Amino acid sequence: MDDLEEAAENFEHYRFVAEQGQQPLRVDKFLMNFIMNVTRNKVQQAVKDGNVLVNDEVVKANHKVKAGDVVRVVFEYAPRETEILPENIPLDIVHEDDAVIVVNKPAGMVVHPGHGNYTGTLVNALMHHFKNLPENADGRPGLVHRIDKDTSGLLVIAKTEHALAHLSQQFKDKTSERLYYALVWGNIEEDEGTIEGHIGRHLKNRLMQDVFTDGEHGKPAVTHFKVLERFTYVTLVQCELETGRTHQIRAHFKHIGHTLFNDERYGGNTVLKGTTYTKYKQFVDNCFKLIPRQALHAKTLGFEHPTTGEFLRFDCGVPQDLIAVLEKWRGYTLTNS
Repeated sequence: MDDLEEAAENFEHYRFVAEQGQQPLRVDKFLMNFIMNVTRNKVQQAVKDGNVLVNDEVVKANHKVKAGDVVRVVFEYAPRETEILPENIPLDIVHEDDAVIVVNKPAGMVVHPGHGNYTGTLVNALMHHFKNLPENADGRPGLVHRIDKDTSGLLVIAKTEHALAHLSQQFKDKTSERLYYALVWGNIEEDEGTIEGHIGRHLKNRLMQDVFTDGEHGKPAVTHFKVLERFTYVTLVQCELETGRTHQIRAHFKHIGHTLFNDERYGGNTVLKGTTYTKYKQFVDNCFKLIPRQALHAKTLGFEHPTTGEFLRFDCGVPQDLIAVLEKWRGYTLTNS
C-alpha cells in the first residue's frame, strides 16, 4: 500500500467511563452491556486484535473493569454490501492512453468508498468517466495504489487486467518512483538522509502507525529525504518512498522528531517548534488555516508502461494551499532573520 491511511471512517469507535459503583466486570461483558446490538464474536475479535483498551492499555477479555476506568474499543468495519455508483465528479487527468490513467487527486477526496464515505470518492468518479475498469483484489475498479484522503497528488489507474497486474507488480517490486513534498516541524540539519524502521499499527491508538526499530512489529519501511528549503522552525523536504507502508512518511518523520505540519492525527496541529510569543502562535494558527490538513503532496510518479515498456514520469504542480503556507513561512523567515 501507499502512504495512505485506513481512515477513521473505516472504524467504529466507542469510549466509556465506568461509573462510580461499577462492580468489577470482565471487559468483554462490560462492552456487551454498553454497545447496542454488538455480538460476542465481534467483541472477542476486537480483543484479539488488540483494539480494546482500558486506561490506554491493551487488555485481554478477562480484564476486570472497575469504577472510574476509561474503556475504549475500535471495531474494524466490514464494508457494507452495496453497489458503487458512478458519479459525475470532475477529474484532473494528467495522462490517459489505452492502458493507464494518471490523475491528480485533490486533498479532501477519499480514494474509494468505505464506512461513512459511500459517495464522492475517486472510484465513484472513475466509474462515471471510464467503463469496464478491472477490479483489484479488493474489488476496487482500476486502483493500483492509494493515497490518504488529505494527501494531494498523483495516482495511476489501470484500464486493463494486464495493466493492473503489471503495475501492481512494479509497486510490489519497488521499481516505481514516488516523490512527495512534505512540510515538517523543526529544522532538519542534514541536507539529505534515510529513515528506516518497521512500521505497524500503533499498539495504543489503532488509527495511527508507529515505528518499531527492533523489528518486533510491523513491516520494513524505508524513506529517503532531501531538504529543499528551511524556514527556521519548519523544513520543506522531498521524500522518496522505497517502500509504501500505511502512513509511512507521517510515521517516519514523527519518529525522528519532525512531525508533518498540521498533521492532526500525529500531533502536528499544535506549535511543536518555535517561540512562546503570542504573535508567533497567531502566525502558526494562520498557517494552519491556509492548509487545513497535513502538508503532504504526492508530486512525482514514475512507472514502466505496461504495454510499451517505456518508463514514464509525471509531475504535478504544488497545490495552492501548500504554496500559500510556504510563502507565508518565507515571509516570516525574512522578517525575523
